Amino acid sequence: MEEKQSILLCEDDENLGMLLREYLQAKGYYAELCADGDAGYRAFLKGKFDICVLDVMMPIKDGFTLAQEIRAANANIPIIFLTAKTLKEDILEGFKIGADDYITKPFSMEELVFRIEAILRRVCGKKSKENSVYKIGRFQFDTQKQLLSIDGQQTKLTTKESELLGLLCAHANEILQRDFALKTIWIDDNYFNARSMDVYITKLRKHLKADSSIEIINIHGKGYKLITPETES
Repeated sequence: MEEKQSILLCEDDENLGMLLREYLQAKGYYAELCADGDAGYRAFLKGKFDICVLDVMMPIKDGFTLAQEIRAANANIPIIFLTAKTLKEDILEGFKIGADDYITKPFSMEELVFRIEAILRRVCGKKSKENSVYKIGRFQFDTQKQLLSIDGQQTKLTTKESELLGLLCAHANEILQRDFALKTIWIDDNYFNARSMDVYITKLRKHLKADSSIEIINIHGKGYKLITPETES
């Protein structure tokens, strides 16, 4: 019997939390519900989860703080934020922390399940692929382990960083179309996802700055180009 995929669900609204948990379980998931960020972190440390769904405004510890602690413990686990906030600054803050998606309330439960399924398909599909290692100048990038290495120093990339760098490597010295990257990694090419991708491009530039021969440049109106003297797969 196939093991159920497990969701850490943190929502301080008791009625909404219970409805979400029941709906997710009816859809075949195991969902552990926590009513505040502190309880959520303790549950995360004890359990083994495939994805986290975190409300932003929670007592004791908010969703952003909880996500940062989860990221410190497991850089790769997908995170979806739930929030009543619609300010661009708040949404961008979530993406800077490393959110995989962001859903504003009110939302339909069907939409939440769709987004969970899309992220899990992407993550599980990536894990099932053959190991692929790229040489990027002096760097070596292992897409399976999500490791970027140079001169004996290793950096563990987040899932989003790894996916985006993998696309750039696959199109090295060519234009990576912005819309293609957004739909491949973020599923939707809306404004917030586009801004999220900009944040991740900035992060990748910082990771790669140790080799001055490598550059990620903006191609106005089209996308990005990874400039590298040597890229192999």
